[in-house]
Amino acid sequence: MSNAQRPTPNAQPVRCQSLWKLGVGVLGVVLCVSAASAQLERTSDGRFVFWPAESPPRPLQARSVKFPPYEVRMLPNGLQVITVLHHEQPAVSMRLLVRAGSVQDPPGKVGVASLAASLLDQGTVTRSAQAIAENIDFIGGALATGSGSDLTFVNVVVMEDSFDVGMNLLADVARNPAFAAEEIERQKQQAISSLQVSGNDPDWVASVLFERLVYGFHPYGLPNSGTPETLSAITRGDLQQFHRRYFVPNNMILAIVGDVTSEQAFAAAERAFGEWPPAEVPPVTVVEPPPLTRRIVIVDKPDAVQTEIRIGQLAIPRKHDDYMAFDLAVKILGGEGANRLHRVLRSERGLTYGAQADTEARKQAGHVVAETDTRTDTTGEALRLMVEEFSRLQRDRVSQNELSDAQAYLAGSFPLTIETPGDIAAQVLNVVFYDLPVEEIGTFRERVQAVRPDDIQRVARQYVRPDRLSIVLVGNAAAFVPQLQRLGFTDVEVIPIEELDLMSATLKRDTRRADSFGPFGPSGPFGRVRSGRLTHGQTQGNPRVNVPKGRKNASGLSNGRLVIERRIKSVTFKTRIDEKLVDQPL
Repeated sequence: MSNAQRPTPNAQPVRCQSLWKLGVGVLGVVLCVSAASAQLERTSDGRFVFWPAESPPRPLQARSVKFPPYEVRMLPNGLQVITVLHHEQPAVSMRLLVRAGSVQDPPGKVGVASLAASLLDQGTVTRSAQAIAENIDFIGGALATGSGSDLTFVNVVVMEDSFDVGMNLLADVARNPAFAAEEIERQKQQAISSLQVSGNDPDWVASVLFERLVYGFHPYGLPNSGTPETLSAITRGDLQQFHRRYFVPNNMILAIVGDVTSEQAFAAAERAFGEWPPAEVPPVTVVEPPPLTRRIVIVDKPDAVQTEIRIGQLAIPRKHDDYMAFDLAVKILGGEGANRLHRVLRSERGLTYGAQADTEARKQAGHVVAETDTRTDTTGEALRLMVEEFSRLQRDRVSQNELSDAQAYLAGSFPLTIETPGDIAAQVLNVVFYDLPVEEIGTFRERVQAVRPDDIQRVARQYVRPDRLSIVLVGNAAAFVPQLQRLGFTDVEVIPIEELDLMSATLKRDTRRADSFGPFGPSGPFGRVRSGRLTHGQTQGNPRVNVPKGRKNASGLSNGRLVIERRIKSVTFKTRIDEKLVDQPL
C-alpha cells in the first residue's frame, strides 16, 4: 500500500467535514461519530489500521462426548424397554412410543389416531381427567400425549422419588383410556376450532398443500388431524378399535432415562406392563406416493400482502444409507451452518426475513422442502432464485468450506441434545423406532465429519431433481402471476382459497357437492356452518405443527428426530416443536 493510500489521523475529520458540507445532515453526524469511535493504530511496518483489526476467535477444539450407559431388554410380552443411566439430575423421563399413527387411520376416518391420542390423558377407567391432572401436578411432574404420522406417544417426567407413581400413571393412561362420550365431543370441538383458525393462515395452507402435492393420497399427504367432516364421523367404537388393535406391548417401545438403576427401571416396567398380553398387529396397506412431477399450484388469497412459498420434492426415508450425506446437502442448501437460500434471498437481495430448507425423513418415505415468504411484488424473483439454488446444488460441487460449516454445526451442537433425561430418551427412541443400531448415537459426530464433498455431489445428483419440483404459492395471484409468466413459469394452476379441497384429486372443491372435505369449503373460514355443525374445514394444523419460522417439523418422525409432541397439551418440551423429541438428526 502506498503512502497516499494509507489512512491518517488527519483524513478522518476531513471526511466528516465533507459529509456535512454535502448536506448529509444527521446521517453525516452518525458516520462521523462511528468513524471517530474507531481508533487508528500504527503497525510495526508503518501502516495505519483501524483497531480492532483481529479476526473473530477460532472455535475451540471439540471435546469428546460419551453417551451414558444404556441397556435394551425385551419383556416376555414383546415390549421393548430401553434404560439409560443419567444421574446428573434427580429426575426420570419415561417415554412410551406406539408404532401407530395417522397412517393407520381407517379409510374415511382420517383423524382417528390424532383424536385417540388427545383423549389418552382425558380419563381412564379408574381416573377422571381432573384426577390425572391432579396426580401429576401433586408430584411436580409433567404428562403429555400426542401422535404423528407413524406413531403415538405418552410422555411422563417426574422427580426420582416419584418414579413408581409416574410409571403407574403412564401405564394407566396407555392401557385403560375411558374414551368418555363427553370428552370425545369436547376434544372434537377443540380440534375443529383449531382447524378453522389454521385455515386462515397462509403459512399453514402452503405447508399442508405442499405435502399433499408431494405424497398424493399416501397417508403422509393427508391431514393427520382430520377434517371437521371426518372428525364428526368418528365414533367411540372407532377409537376403541384403534386402541385395541395397535396399543399392544409388542407394538411399543418404552424408554426410561434418568436417576435410576437399570434393575429399578426394568422391574418397574415389568410391574406396570408385564401382565399386558401381546396381540397380532394388523398390517397396513397404503398407496404409493406419486412419481416426481413438476407442478405449480397457486392458492389465490386476494387480501394477502405477501406470498408464502414452498418448493421441494419426494426424497429418501430415514433408514437409508445416504441419509447423512443427503441431510448435509440440504443443510448447505438452507439449513443450519450454511444456508445458501438465506444468504441469497435475505443477505444479498433483502427479499425476505428468512429462508430455509429441511429434510423430512419419515418411516416409509421422506421429502425435502424449501420455504420462505416475500412481498407480493418480489414473488417471481424469490421463486426464480430458490429454484436456481436447487439447480446449483444438483449441478455444482460444493466447496469444502461450505460442507465444513454444516458439519461444524451438526457435530458441535450434538452435546446439547443429550443434556437432560428427556433429550437422551428422545435420542434412544429415535434410533430404535427407525430400526437403527443404538450404537450410532455415540458415533454421530464421527459419522457427520466422515462425509466428503464427493458424497454431497453424488447424493445431490442422484436425488435432487430441479426439473420436477413441487411448488406451492399462497397469496394474491392476480398481482404475481404475471411475474411468473415473464420468468417462464407458465404452467400454473390457480385455485381460489375457498375452493381448495385437499381430499380431491384435482385439489378443487366440487361446488355441486355439499359434503366436500375441502379445508376451505362452505364451512371453512370463508363459508358457513350448516345444520348446526361444520361439514367442511381445514385439515390438520400445520404439518409444521405450529412451528415458528426457522423451525423444523414433521408428522410422525422426521429428520431422525422423533416428532412426538405434535398435539401436546399439558407441557411444552424443550425447543422447536411441540412435536419434537430431539434437536439433531441421527
